[in-house]
Amino acid sequence: MASAALAAVREEPGSLITRNGQMQWAGLLFGPDTPFQIASEGLTGWEDLPGLDSGDAPRPTAHGSWAGGLLAQARTVTAQVWLAPQAGAEDHEIRSVLQQLRRATMVSDTEQWLAVRLYGETLACRARVLQRVVPADRQFARYGIAKATIQWTAVDPRRYEAAEQSAETGLPQGESGLVWPLAWPLVWGSGASGDLVADNAGSAPAHPVITLTGPCSGPRLTVAETGATLAYDIELAAGDRLVIDTAEGTVLLNGSAERNYTALPGSHPEQAFTLPAGSTAVAFRAAEGGPAASASLRWRTAHW
Repeated sequence: MASAALAAVREEPGSLITRNGQMQWAGLLFGPDTPFQIASEGLTGWEDLPGLDSGDAPRPTAHGSWAGGLLAQARTVTAQVWLAPQAGAEDHEIRSVLQQLRRATMVSDTEQWLAVRLYGETLACRARVLQRVVPADRQFARYGIAKATIQWTAVDPRRYEAAEQSAETGLPQGESGLVWPLAWPLVWGSGASGDLVADNAGSAPAHPVITLTGPCSGPRLTVAETGATLAYDIELAAGDRLVIDTAEGTVLLNGSAERNYTALPGSHPEQAFTLPAGSTAVAFRAAEGGPAASASLRWRTAHW
């Protein structure tokens, strides 16, 4: 991936937004205090549920259907935007506004963050531009004012909070116990449960990025609520990092070596390992491991 694309992935969504009613896309700010005013129609498809594919099957000998799973389709977001240069703007100023819009809405295969703030909450989804319509009518030709239509599609229909969450734990370690001779106050030593709690305060399941750090062998993670498990027949030396991107389904050792094939029987597909809405307990275990071994999770709270 090119460095520019990497920067777009890593930047915090909505970093330019300063007030309610603003929207950010590809480094361009829309809404109050900008030459790109959102029209009274606002956004469509932003607060709507995405379309759903149903796995329901008709009952062959009874009324109704057998209930199947529901899978969300891609989200389509459409905005009506006024190109509104300042009154009396010179040709080069109007041209600059138009060129900014052209650059931000160019054809690209790379997804970027589309972020919207409403009532103090900034949510964002990864999207691409599908359509840009700028009517070159008399009003536009004379004053540079036009009501443009911009449409995005997000193949992942979930909307995410800007701030990234994280949690970390080591392998279970017993308490060291009391030290003799006894002294007040008594110190029992420290231990570790090997469990962590991931808080997804949204309404949709979130896909975490997991980093397993050695030394350990046969690392295993389990979501208590769903029973989803990731387990690998691999030995991680001290400092080795196994990074599992559950959204992309990749398992990389030290940033480059693919290790999907080390998944043990009974291990779930990586993309099926999600954090349900609410607080979720995740257990980290291994066949063998030292106190320096750890599991860390990074995720963004997800909303429909």
